[in-house]
Amino acid sequence: MAVTDLAIEKIKEMIVSGALRPGARLPNEADLAGRLGLSRSSLREAVRALTAMRILVPRQGDGTYVSGLEPHLLLESLAFAADVSQGHTAAQLLEVRRLLEPQVTALAAGRLTGEQLKELRGILDRSAEEDIDIETFVALDIEFHRVIADSVGNPVLSTLLGILSTHTQRLRIVRGTRHAPARAQAHRDHETIWRALSAGDAQQAAAACVVHVVAVEDWLVPGLPVE
Repeated sequence: MAVTDLAIEKIKEMIVSGALRPGARLPNEADLAGRLGLSRSSLREAVRALTAMRILVPRQGDGTYVSGLEPHLLLESLAFAADVSQGHTAAQLLEVRRLLEPQVTALAAGRLTGEQLKELRGILDRSAEEDIDIETFVALDIEFHRVIADSVGNPVLSTLLGILSTHTQRLRIVRGTRHAPARAQAHRDHETIWRALSAGDAQQAAAACVVHVVAVEDWLVPGLPVE
């Protein structure tokens, strides 16, 4: 095992064992390096890596702390992988989305408030405007699905769904599709989902979501890097 990887594992062991609890401040660099039997340079590399993973949080002028370790925050570090995914990898992410998002949408059918349904209606109306560009359309698409996921009240699910289809990934698919009416179809799919949610019909909402994600999968040609 590389020295830096060993340093990462040792710090993680301290967190898992409870020696470093969520919100705790790390000992100073010299003391921690001595306790773990590491060089200070290896320790610094490990701290940088764990900070990128959101396990550690630096505070300017006040040292480095263990984060709250909430799962949805730790998952955010995976978003980069989704952003750069192309071809088969992007298709695999969409497959996972197809397995997960319909169930979340079904749960939302019984939990969306009247205000949230009104917010979704406003998003749909704005996305139907003919003069909006692709960037705006994709942003509205993300917002539509975010409101639905957030209504379930599980930040882990919301974060996972956001990671499975990031802004960059959606933009690539819309730009790369060879189907001219793709945006129009996406909007129709959203309308169908909204009607099911408004009726509180969980099964219909889930089915409409499946149709929508499958359509997105069809636009993506596996193995083709879409830019």
